[in-house]
Amino acid sequence: MSGIIGKKIGMTSIFGADGRNVACTIIEAGPCVVTQVKNEEKDGYKAVQLGFGERKEKNTPNALKGHFAKAQTTPKREVVEFRDFREEFEGQIQLGQEINVGDVFVEGDFVDAVGTSKGKGFQGVVKRHNFGGVGQQTHGQHNRLRAPGSIGGASYPARVFKGMRMAGRTGGSRTKLVNLRVMKIMPEKNLILVSGSVPGAKNSTVILEK
Repeated sequence: MSGIIGKKIGMTSIFGADGRNVACTIIEAGPCVVTQVKNEEKDGYKAVQLGFGERKEKNTPNALKGHFAKAQTTPKREVVEFRDFREEFEGQIQLGQEINVGDVFVEGDFVDAVGTSKGKGFQGVVKRHNFGGVGQQTHGQHNRLRAPGSIGGASYPARVFKGMRMAGRTGGSRTKLVNLRVMKIMPEKNLILVSGSVPGAKNSTVILEK
């Protein structure tokens, strides 16, 4: 699996090859720096660790300062491991090497986007679990149209089962969207446009996997 770390810029739309207007997310992907190369002999598995974004040195722990110094790079804000990096890079990845978006993806590829979804705080069942709500009078609540109604517990089982769909904190969790098409790559600006939406707010970190 190969990939790159990026920052969500926003959304736009472009015309695809078939002439249809496609909504796209703009991601500033890279440049990333190889901060560690793992192998089976020493670490038990093959992986490439990439760093992205600048971090103030005064806010960087000493252990990480030494880690980045080995790669002869400045402290990075995000560090992500990609296991079994693409075969084309076998034996060519060097510590401190710069990886750009054009090195990993080409237009037409399908990628998975991993990010942290927007936090929405404590929400009820209509917004959190898409219960019917107004008009459908969820669970027979004739006078409280957004209430969850009875959950069925009585003297047995006398408790709430784990996973019961109820009100609670929504969003702010790690989310992956799969099979997003790479619509356009602008290597001179380190930008990549993928079809559809990507989890997270603007300026949030996004991991693109292939």
